[in-house]
Amino acid sequence: MLSATIIKSPSLIFRHNIMFIDFHTHAFADEIAERAMARLYETASDDSPEKPCTDGTAGGLREKLKACGINYGVMLPIATKPTQQKTINNWAASENKGNLIAFGTVHPDAPDIAEELGRIKELGLKGIKLHPDYQETFLFENKMQVIYKRCEELNLPVILHMGYDPISVIIRHAMPSHLPEITVKYPKLKIIAAHLGGMYAFEEVLHYIASSKQIWLDTAYIAGNIKPELLTTIIKKHGADRVLFASDCPWHEPAAEKELIQTLNLTENEKDMIFYKNAAEILEI
Repeated sequence: MLSATIIKSPSLIFRHNIMFIDFHTHAFADEIAERAMARLYETASDDSPEKPCTDGTAGGLREKLKACGINYGVMLPIATKPTQQKTINNWAASENKGNLIAFGTVHPDAPDIAEELGRIKELGLKGIKLHPDYQETFLFENKMQVIYKRCEELNLPVILHMGYDPISVIIRHAMPSHLPEITVKYPKLKIIAAHLGGMYAFEEVLHYIASSKQIWLDTAYIAGNIKPELLTTIIKKHGADRVLFASDCPWHEPAAEKELIQTLNLTENEKDMIFYKNAAEILEI
């Protein structure tokens, strides 16, 4: 993970010109990366992601971030089976260093969720990633409440895949309309809604969650999938202080998301908030 000096001194980060934190990236352990990447393409629909821009390893991700001029990437592992969570979290902790800041993960069907969330906190992981489509769980199910409650207690941010995903073409497990009830039940829970709050459901984002003080929106995979005018409208309504630059690397080029935000009709301060200031605050670095 980051050195203790950097974690404890935000001013040090900014003196060293840290200008880009990609809040949504993925990688796999070296021994399974090739297999995992191939399996994702086999199980997805015909509307699969474009050719990946890394080899799927943490090393490949680190190099891609450097090549794109991005200082840190937030790596988001996903447990697709209850038996995977401890192994994945141990691996994530081992990669939580240099230019990668790692989250952990739990599976909603695991019997030891509360204990594993405590262990994630002890490992120094910065939050958890949940993917309701891969985990075949709706955001409002009872088993998810255990996760929300414990993460609120531990002050662990939760990043949720939101909206469409090619692995679940018809069923949407996580939609913008699901989030307001969660914010009411767990008012101190930090929620990051990936893909601008709902891939291909951006008008619903405007209606249900834009302006929520408890929800951050990340920009993963939206370049080429949203009109800049609509993106700007969402950012202005929600507040640039709760939007996070993100790419979904290796499924999307970080440079594409970076360029999209740079071209928007926003102030330089708003762009700075999106590119790194908001992320630094959530990550407490």
